[in-house]
Amino acid sequence: MTASSSFHQLLLPCLLAAVTLSWISSAVEAARPRVLLAPASSSRPQSKPQPGAAPDQYLSGHNQARAAVGVAPLRWSAALGSEASRVVRIQQAEKGCEFADLSSSRYGANQAWASYAVRATEAVRSWVEEGKFYNYGNNSCAAGHPCGTYTQVVWRNSAELGCAQATCAAKGGATSSLTLCLYDPPGNILGQKPY
Repeated sequence: MTASSSFHQLLLPCLLAAVTLSWISSAVEAARPRVLLAPASSSRPQSKPQPGAAPDQYLSGHNQARAAVGVAPLRWSAALGSEASRVVRIQQAEKGCEFADLSSSRYGANQAWASYAVRATEAVRSWVEEGKFYNYGNNSCAAGHPCGTYTQVVWRNSAELGCAQATCAAKGGATSSLTLCLYDPPGNILGQKPY
């Protein structure tokens, strides 16, 4: 057996492992920007979120988290807000406020689903709180804990933000809600640190 053929016999399994690992990592990255919120108790007030929550209700929590790690603040984008609104209206009308499939979107995204009418500030806070599971040193999440919504919030290259919410009524009078924020440019680029 020549050195060249031995090299190729060793190289092929390594390449297959690298491609498989890359595919798995991409699938994990694609699945990260989602958060499920549950009511703290059954006595939680069922107030509806403001249909047009003010941009500051989204920007404030984002920009506080970004300032904490030395990242420039996000600016509100009416165009991203309109796109987020379009997506949540579709989810509301056709999918009962389920998570949207944003795998082909050109924007970064965070989504929060709640079994009650969640406030915009509460959805953003849930994403920011994932920061406690992020390890900057090795650019990873703690085992068993997602943190991709946090890393999108603080992604240094993201400059613009637009968000929207939808509330859905289910059978029996139950309420659920979907909050969606879009980011441009997108974050959570595999192999890069957020800041």
